[in-house]
Amino acid sequence: MSSGFAAVDVIRTKRDGGVLSDAQIDWVVDAYTRGVVADEQMSALAMAILLNGMTGPEIARWTAAMIASGERLDLSAVRRPTVDKHSTGGVGDKITLPLTPLVAACGAAVPQLSGRGLGHTGGTLDKLESIPGWRATVSNDEFIAQLDEVGAVICAAGAGLAPADRKLYALRDVTGTVEAIPLIASSIMSKKIAEGTGALVLDVKVGSGAFMKSVDQARELARTMVELGGAHGVRTVALLTDMSTPLGLAIGNAVEVTESVEVLAGGGPADVVELTVALAREMLAAAGLPDVDPGAALRDGRAMDSWRAMIRAQGGDPDAPMPTAAEVEVVRAEQDGYVASVDAYAMGVAAWRLGAGRARKEDPVSVPAGVVLHKRPGDPVRVGDALYELRAEDPSRIPAALAEASRAVHIAPTAPTATPLVIERIG
Repeated sequence: MSSGFAAVDVIRTKRDGGVLSDAQIDWVVDAYTRGVVADEQMSALAMAILLNGMTGPEIARWTAAMIASGERLDLSAVRRPTVDKHSTGGVGDKITLPLTPLVAACGAAVPQLSGRGLGHTGGTLDKLESIPGWRATVSNDEFIAQLDEVGAVICAAGAGLAPADRKLYALRDVTGTVEAIPLIASSIMSKKIAEGTGALVLDVKVGSGAFMKSVDQARELARTMVELGGAHGVRTVALLTDMSTPLGLAIGNAVEVTESVEVLAGGGPADVVELTVALAREMLAAAGLPDVDPGAALRDGRAMDSWRAMIRAQGGDPDAPMPTAAEVEVVRAEQDGYVASVDAYAMGVAAWRLGAGRARKEDPVSVPAGVVLHKRPGDPVRVGDALYELRAEDPSRIPAALAEASRAVHIAPTAPTATPLVIERIG
């Protein structure tokens, strides 16, 4: 690709509030991926994008350039309609685990390329690696064969998909530009479009434990991504969902797998079941299967059969016991009343302090570490009732986690007003 551009001119255009041309965008994304544009130059451009934004056409072209930086998977050999889900991340958000096999049990194929946790939000691959033998890496041929046979794959994205995103993502993390909506939207959508799915449902989290703290921010991100999906021929809808309280009772790796299996067995916490079924209905409708009832597949065991097949296909033992933590500290209520709130962010940080998450992407995670809630907002409590427990392999991690978690739970004399889990649908 001939240049005709200087990185500094592209930076100046956006710095001064201008609109980047298609040619400028194509060149800068390609040149950065190849190492022609230096990290410090892309850092300056990312900051200019954060401060001055991008138009809809700019974001669409930027996304297309990121997709073009690598391969695009061809799922035409898969005999079922394909549909994927992406969550913007939260605390206790294990929904991918029961949702993927549930949707597969209902007749669609789910090509779920997932990531690892960083900071207070957990990663789907870290959770599944709690299962002995399960592997996150599959080849493209294995990916397509498993999609066709089992209908469900959860795995790491191959190095060939949107390499520009991998490079830019790492840069945003260390330059204070993670929050730029054009860059978040193009990062998520370039990977999802490159994976070849026919339809996509987005779970955009809102609240203290989410990346987007306000409904307005979340709505802007959701609308941007829904438009990007449409522009690239991928049917896309988004649900804005509440992340002020952790999802379910388990926060961590092995503990979230255990809770997911409870949901697949027809039990589990009501909020996890509600969101899993709501997203499954959206996915099935987007895949052209609007009349299939996902609730029935949870009740009759088909979703569990699908889970076991998916885990086995990637080398895992679905019957292996989950690892348990050596240290367990139970925290009890010091007053009567009702749980008024459980702050998702504080509980997410507590789980991270216990070893369930990582500070840097190369850090290991502890499989059994995490937080298990005994009470949720609205529950009555008496003095001495267990509120939550902290689990760790290393006892020295407990005090710092306790300091975070103790700020999370608030008890009041009256029960709080219930708030909806699904706030809004876009698309």
